[in-house]
Amino acid sequence: MAGIWLKAWTLYLIVALGTSDPSPLPQEKSYEFRRNLLGLDKCNACIGTSICKKFFKDEIRFEGWLTAQSNLSVADVQSNEGNYTDITAGWRSVVLSRLMSPHLHEISDNSICSSAGKGKSCSIETVLRATPRFQSWVRSNLLLPNMVKGLAAPMLRCPSQRLLDRIVRRYFEVIDVGSVQMKHFTEKDKLRLLYTLAVNQHALIPQMFPGTEGWPFLRYHGSCGRVMVWAGSTPIRRLFSSSLERRADVAYQLLHVTQSLSSNSLQFNLFYTNVSEDTFGTLDDSRVFIVDSSTIGIIDLKEGYPPNEGLQTEHTDVFSGLSGFCEQPLPCETVRGAQSFILLCQHVLHKLLGPNDVQSGRLPKTALRELRICADQTQSDQRITSAVQTLKDILQSLRPCSSLYGYRYPECLYSAKF
Repeated sequence: MAGIWLKAWTLYLIVALGTSDPSPLPQEKSYEFRRNLLGLDKCNACIGTSICKKFFKDEIRFEGWLTAQSNLSVADVQSNEGNYTDITAGWRSVVLSRLMSPHLHEISDNSICSSAGKGKSCSIETVLRATPRFQSWVRSNLLLPNMVKGLAAPMLRCPSQRLLDRIVRRYFEVIDVGSVQMKHFTEKDKLRLLYTLAVNQHALIPQMFPGTEGWPFLRYHGSCGRVMVWAGSTPIRRLFSSSLERRADVAYQLLHVTQSLSSNSLQFNLFYTNVSEDTFGTLDDSRVFIVDSSTIGIIDLKEGYPPNEGLQTEHTDVFSGLSGFCEQPLPCETVRGAQSFILLCQHVLHKLLGPNDVQSGRLPKTALRELRICADQTQSDQRITSAVQTLKDILQSLRPCSSLYGYRYPECLYSAKF
């Protein structure tokens, strides 16, 4: 029965998007269908419109997103796979994701209306524009720490001016990027950036730290309404039953990626606040990337903590709880140096390396011992870091060198470091 429903709704979407049916919906209805599906009807309480043309030119296609007319529950549907094309390449896989699930978006929008005494129906843009926080954004050409206080985004837990400047300078959804000044931002641009920071930072991290500069984040293609598009990948959970060599390579990369986040030339410490196997994925060349950056925190190692360490707990407003997570973050000083390794070892690595590998004689017992130390938050940061390095050395010796691992082949044939 589920398969019949899926096929039926897939056919419905093909018809609604006007891809091949000889009797498409009237143009006006098709346009309105797409607007509602993408969340354009909610702009400028949205991410942006940088990739909308591709949606309306059918250069981005996807299946499986149900509509408001469906009798089936879609409350938890947030991301779906799709295909993307442009003049430089053929079709490639992408992920299309809402800022939040439709159910959480509805709750969030209702809270905006309720905050203004409007019941459950109002112009959410009008309400947000009238807030003191947004008015401070309108008056300023710089994004300042006091303008983001109380927002739930993990990367704003300890906001330095240098970090906020980077957000503005790399914001993809404005026409002219590259300046720390917001003089070229229209009011709608400022509202979109503020809304994105308040709801889900995931669209911003790959813009601030792109893969083209060596960061382990997937390519961000753009956004339309409340939908963002980035490069597709294979979830690492699909590799849990693969060969030890494959799993060892993934585990090694995860440790290396985590290490690089806290030690880089920009002197930004990027750390995990929450981790699961869905946080990571691999590309066709077997390279590991961070797929979900919504839980990445950032500390500026160059400028240090903001002058007012109590910044985040002093101010709350309607923007503070739009993400659904309204708890105030702990002070910056409580972020441990080994926090990311602890979370990674607790929630992901033990699914890649297990007792069966030791019993087969292919994985040394030392590996599981060091893994347990890494996952033990009662251990000192120094001991955990030492365990990570020992574990990396063991895993490195297990990594295969073949064309299946294109990200380091054929270099691994000639270099001892592999």
